[in-house]
Amino acid sequence: MLGRQLTKIGEEVMRGSKTQTSKTPTAGEPLEAPFMPTGPSLVLRDVFANPGSSITDITARTGLPQSYVSESVARLRGQGIVQTSADPADGRRTLVRVSAQHPRTVAAKGTATVDAALAAALGEPDGGAAVTKIIGTLKALADQLAPETPGPIRRQLDQARQEQLDQARQEQLDQARQEQLDQARQEQLDQGRREQLDQARREV
Repeated sequence: MLGRQLTKIGEEVMRGSKTQTSKTPTAGEPLEAPFMPTGPSLVLRDVFANPGSSITDITARTGLPQSYVSESVARLRGQGIVQTSADPADGRRTLVRVSAQHPRTVAAKGTATVDAALAAALGEPDGGAAVTKIIGTLKALADQLAPETPGPIRRQLDQARQEQLDQARQEQLDQARQEQLDQARQEQLDQGRREQLDQARREV
């Protein structure tokens, strides 16, 4: 019961709940995560763990009806969460893998804090002593239960987070280089103007 309640709070945060500040996504921002029923969620977890699987393989592992797996894959593909391709060895088979963007979107959503959502669930003020204590307890529990070897989903999310950090660092470097180039060009222009003024004075 407790696990389900915590999961529900986490899902609300990931989707963007009423406790979060609502805003209109700007160009390039990922849309808020859509609600995902249990069936498609099971299919997605299987695809995360077994990239490049066929519909038949997913059906065998999840125990869901093949028609439901196909429907779930179509739904996930429509949301941009998975991508499909024909099996090079057998064009009649469809292979499914998580889209390149989805782990990045989940990693970005994963940086959202649950403080406000927990406070709302407890009926406590955000940042209050009760909320702070529970967050500390949950963090300690998560540290204790964390597996020594991350699973496939965690590895892909960690990789996505690292890619985001690398991209941010690269953007900072590019911006710094551009600022240096702009400064150098400005100094050249200023020097050129000074030389023109000096030349004009000498001619006078």
